[in-house]
Amino acid sequence: MWLWRKFPHLVLGNYLPLAYQSGQPPLKISSNFFEVFSLPQGWVVDLSELDTRFRKLQQQFHPDRYASNSEIEKRRAVQMASMINQAYETLKNPLSRAQYLLQLLDFDAAQESHITSDAQFLMDQMLLREALSDLKSDPKPKQALESLAIDAEHKYLHLQQQFAQQFDAGDYVAAFDTVAKMQFADKFATDIDQLKDELEEL
Repeated sequence: MWLWRKFPHLVLGNYLPLAYQSGQPPLKISSNFFEVFSLPQGWVVDLSELDTRFRKLQQQFHPDRYASNSEIEKRRAVQMASMINQAYETLKNPLSRAQYLLQLLDFDAAQESHITSDAQFLMDQMLLREALSDLKSDPKPKQALESLAIDAEHKYLHLQQQFAQQFDAGDYVAAFDTVAKMQFADKFATDIDQLKDELEEL
């Protein structure tokens, strides 16, 4: 579902000065996605600020700006642009952000093989899946899907709040288990969106 790899620190003293020939200070490159955007490392992320900083970095390190530079500098620009995009996609999404925070603490939270042992949660997921599969036979499937989507979104938000509390409290084992639950919720949200598209075509 989610792939993550560390980008190595770039050479030249960990700086990429190419976009700053106008006298601006060079940007220090980091393999930590929060540091890429100069954001505090934690669950709470100002998404508006993330968007703003992402757009600025996109402009500064767009490969087209290095078209007349050396091949080495062009490759560095492409690598930097790729890291910026991956960092942005990781931090803006609740699930991947939670996984990444635990990854920084050496928890392999991206493993889909890790399944929560919470029997009640698994039962709730089974009931949600049954409700989703029965929707097409509902006399008003779009309204029923909307109601199910709202319920699923509330449950997903509750899991995110639970993760935030556990992570902030340093209970990383519990947070790891909550991420496993978030993977269920994220997949269910994707399946709801797919069914919405299918119903729109009917």
